[in-house]
Amino acid sequence: MRLKDKHILIGVTGSIAAYKAASLIRLLVKEGAEVKVIMTPLAKEFITPLTLATLSKNPILVDFFNPENGDWNSHVDLGLWSDLYLIAPASANTIAKMATGVADNLLLTTYLSAKCPVMVAPAMDLDMYSHPITQQNISTLQNRGNIIIEAATGELASGLSGKGRMEEPEKILEQVVSFFLTSDRFKGQKILVTSGPTFEHIDPVRYIGNHSSGKMGNAIALEFAKQGAIVELVSGPVAKYPVHPNINLHKVTSAQQMFNEASRLFPDVNIAVLAAAVADFTIENFSDTKIKRKDQELTIKLKPTKDIAAHLGKEKKVNQLLVGFALETNDELENAKSKLERKNLDLIVLNSMSDLGAGFGHDTNKVTFINRHGEVKPFSLKSKEAVAADIVEEVFQMLSQK
Repeated sequence: MRLKDKHILIGVTGSIAAYKAASLIRLLVKEGAEVKVIMTPLAKEFITPLTLATLSKNPILVDFFNPENGDWNSHVDLGLWSDLYLIAPASANTIAKMATGVADNLLLTTYLSAKCPVMVAPAMDLDMYSHPITQQNISTLQNRGNIIIEAATGELASGLSGKGRMEEPEKILEQVVSFFLTSDRFKGQKILVTSGPTFEHIDPVRYIGNHSSGKMGNAIALEFAKQGAIVELVSGPVAKYPVHPNINLHKVTSAQQMFNEASRLFPDVNIAVLAAAVADFTIENFSDTKIKRKDQELTIKLKPTKDIAAHLGKEKKVNQLLVGFALETNDELENAKSKLERKNLDLIVLNSMSDLGAGFGHDTNKVTFINRHGEVKPFSLKSKEAVAADIVEEVFQMLSQK
């Protein structure tokens, strides 16, 4: 019984996929979990509380209190009891309310007070699922540390076929089991992650930068945090920063500031993953005032920035792991292997500008791992979240072999 003694709270919302909650609860109980269920009032129109109470072996909670005797259903106590809060199915309406903090039923008030990890399995028609506001709401939940079980593709209740089906109970069960197997893997470990671009100021209004969005670094920081690590995230200016109780955010702007912060934090961490796109050059003579436009050409003199990876590679202790990134446009493997050796890295993650859908600005990435033993492990194009999971898994395996 892989989930023995685990407390799992199930949230069931008003969706035709609510019928799948019965199978999911049965599977969880069979694996040894203790299951409690919260239903929204509309969910009762799709499946009866009696069915779910019978399968979970616990009374079903819908209202804030029992109208028969006035017993209070404490959303705070429910959140404290749970090792995992799994909302399946999660309708577009409930996801929107979760993203914006609306708390008009017991399921939502419990979500807002839950101290445990939250897993969300969306279920809706394909147009609702693909709508920009729904995708934005899902991204918001994910950025706050919620675990999204991606909707499946297939026949929908509307008769259309596409993405929006709640994932099958058997597959959700495996994700729950996997979560509990990995959620404490890095407990007690301290991780440094650098992320995003750096901006090198020319004058008070202009700078030299790059197109890094920070999505890859954010995903890595979140994945480590979900697996129990305390993450020190040093990030350049990006549109979104990840939110998780285990992430300590350190905002910087320039390469020098990132160097200073990474150098300060590195002696106290077990692992460092340098995913930031740090400028190789900065302005030699910064102007305190805005440089006025003139008819003649403007020459800006650049000087090299301090090399964070090389510095940390020299400072690295025997019990530390150092992971770097290489973004190449030519001779990718040779350049990445050279960087690995020169900077005393334990692992380098290579991505190529020539790979469609990889690199800056994309939600996907295609990478190759190269370790100190010269082993090369290529991966297919994946979401940056999936790439982050692969990186964290590789680091875990490396730690296991130490």
